[in-house]
Amino acid sequence: MTASGQSRERLLALLKLKSVFHGDFILASGGRSSFYIDCKLTTLDPVGATLVGEVMFDLICGAAKERGLNLDAVGGLTMGADPLALAVGIRSLLSATGPPLQVFSVRKSPKAHGQLKLIEGNFRAGNHVAVLEDVVTRGESTLKAIDAVEQSGGHVALVAMLVDREEGGRQKILDRGYPVVSVFGRNDVLS
Repeated sequence: MTASGQSRERLLALLKLKSVFHGDFILASGGRSSFYIDCKLTTLDPVGATLVGEVMFDLICGAAKERGLNLDAVGGLTMGADPLALAVGIRSLLSATGPPLQVFSVRKSPKAHGQLKLIEGNFRAGNHVAVLEDVVTRGESTLKAIDAVEQSGGHVALVAMLVDREEGGRQKILDRGYPVVSVFGRNDVLS
């Protein structure tokens, strides 16, 4: 098994241990579920963040190379994408394979003071970005982040998710014309 494969297995074990819950839950989408995935318990853990950075950086770089894409930045809708983006950005710096990926965060609504920004951090019009998401169910949060990037003059090159719940979100994103990659699917985290 490669080092990246070992990191992926360690990350999956940590997700199962810290972030997967069984019971009766109401999701952000409004739907009910017998399981809940709280990725922040893993992505905000130092070990988890390190593994997420390594695994997602490799996934994003592979997908970008395969499609002939160049990326400038990574980010997504706060709060789920924030630790992912920072972990990937730091990993890109440590990899020393080129300029590090810059990191940004999309607010749920524009800031009401100061520069009135919807996107915080290191994002500029013209950037080619990977929009990140921790868990995708119906894809609404991801699409909101995509819309914000595009309205701010950015170009969404691809979408990368840590966990795809496989409940229609991936297809909605694909239907809008964006390539989608995921580290784990529903069966990975529930097995």
